[in-house]
Amino acid sequence: MNVRRTFKVSWEGLTLNKVRSFLTTLGVIIGVAAVIVMLAVSAGAEAEIADQINSLGANLIMVMPSFTRGGFGEGGPPPGLSYDDIEVLASGVTGINGVSAEESTAEVIKAGTTTLEDISVVGTTSGFPDVRDYQVAAGRFLIDEDNDRENKVVVLGYDIAVELFGSAADGGTSAPGQKIKIDSTQFTVVGVMASKGVVGNTDYDARVYIPITTLFAKFRDQRFGRDTVRLVYVSAESKETMDSVMAQLPDVLYGLLGTDATSPGFTLTTQENIIDAQASTTEAFRSLLGWVAAISLLVGGIGIMNIMLVSVTERTREIGLRQALGARPRDVRLQFLLEAIVLSLVGGLLGVLAGVGGSYLFNSLGTMRTELVPASIPLAFGAAAVVGIFFGYYPATKAAQLDPIEALRRE
Repeated sequence: MNVRRTFKVSWEGLTLNKVRSFLTTLGVIIGVAAVIVMLAVSAGAEAEIADQINSLGANLIMVMPSFTRGGFGEGGPPPGLSYDDIEVLASGVTGINGVSAEESTAEVIKAGTTTLEDISVVGTTSGFPDVRDYQVAAGRFLIDEDNDRENKVVVLGYDIAVELFGSAADGGTSAPGQKIKIDSTQFTVVGVMASKGVVGNTDYDARVYIPITTLFAKFRDQRFGRDTVRLVYVSAESKETMDSVMAQLPDVLYGLLGTDATSPGFTLTTQENIIDAQASTTEAFRSLLGWVAAISLLVGGIGIMNIMLVSVTERTREIGLRQALGARPRDVRLQFLLEAIVLSLVGGLLGVLAGVGGSYLFNSLGTMRTELVPASIPLAFGAAAVVGIFFGYYPATKAAQLDPIEALRRE
């Protein structure tokens, strides 16, 4: 009997019990769909993390003090950069767009009869908008003169401006020129930032920005040093200049801090470092999802084996009759093996459709971002084929080994 004829007989055997055949493939459908959807969820999570980190600004390098475990260590707090050092750092490194320092505190803000509590007040420098890729919607941002003179000026985040001075329709653009109080100190509003939303755990629209020197003078705990900057952002001109900037920074920082390579007193962190660290975390999540999907496929394969064994028992007389009419054991084995493979491939095809559709559906209607991984489609479909061959071989071999005479006697 040729393969084409054997396939036809196998297909007829499956279509005689359509409901049972569909229920048999259901396990494979779920397993294949799970592989595609779970890999899409994992890829979406990684992409979301990368986008959030990259939205902080372009080609950023973060300079932070390096603390010893358990506190500052025997030598006290590590040396820190001062506001004056920022200009030296900016002029001493080539291939950068700018440098920005940041310090923050939480204060009460008042404007007229409106009081906002626990608002993040960020002290920063004039380079902040360029370094952090953040636009001003109305008025202006802080300038070097504001920091040099410790001016009491403030730039409001979008939501703060709306809450204090305007409606969502005008975006708080009436705020410049108004007066507010931060704690007990009066500030003049000089600008309003464009809406940026929440990035990571930070709501940028719910912050206000003042000169970092003013923050040092009015809100800094003197125990940490009056003008010590604990976070500096350096923006490279492009990804291609990142390595050059990273190579130049240590020597300039050693000179400013009076340290050396044995005890630098600072750490340099790039966005890629953060993304890589997050990727290692999501890798464990991806492995867990992969095991769940693999178990689903395994359950589907066991279902195929179970139904094929039942089918062999039910069709014993048919097998005996075919053998009596000249079918060889390998023809019988091929027939039942083809049935198992067809079940798994049909289940795999339906699973691919369900997985691709589910990925787009979750991305469109749900809060979880998904990104379809193209390689997951042939991977899942190939796994379904392997499941059909592996779990279908034993029932097919058992059918081929039936004795024709004994099979014909079976009621």
